[in-house]
This record gives sequence, C-alpha cells and structure tokens, in this order.
Amino acid sequence: MVKIKKSKPIIELKKGDKIKVNGRALEVDANIVLIEHDKDTKEMALEIFDAKKDEDFQLRYFTNNVDSSFEFYELKGDFIYSRVRDELKEVSW
Repeated sequence: MVKIKKSKPIIELKKGDKIKVNGRALEVDANIVLIEHDKDTKEMALEIFDAKKDEDFQLRYFTNNVDSSFEFYELKGDFIYSRVRDELKEVSW
C-alpha cells in the first residue's frame, strides 16, 4: 500500500503545484481525464515533471478509489509512457 500525505484532494492539484513521489520533488503540469468510465469513475493522469533532469511522468489513479489505485509511469518517447517498475512507496502534496 502506498503511503499518502495530502494537503488537499488530488483532483484539485493544478499546474505549478509541487508533489513528491518516493521522496523525489516533482512539479504538476496538468491533471487530465484519460477515460470517463461512468459518472462516478474517471481514470485520471496527473502529468508531472522533474525540471532539473528534464524528465516527465504520470501518476495515474481512479477517482472512485484514489488511495489504492496509484500507478507511476515515465515518458520514454514521444507520447509513450512506460510503467515504472520500482515500487511506489510514498506520495505527498
């Protein structure tokens, strides 16, 4: 289970907000809907980046099950995200 420390609901995060994933400081670029499954369930992607290393990531989650649905992806090419194999241990914002 991922340890989560939140200052507000994740759906309220927006461009410029700061987030930490496994202790690594990142910045939010966008919070987007990937798929709207029904009126209560949306598959979301929090697009985040590390400006110092010029790396882009997505933290994906479902709106109806945020705390147990996190998956972490890294941008590997133009529009190709690959799931990060390291265990996602801690997320905070």
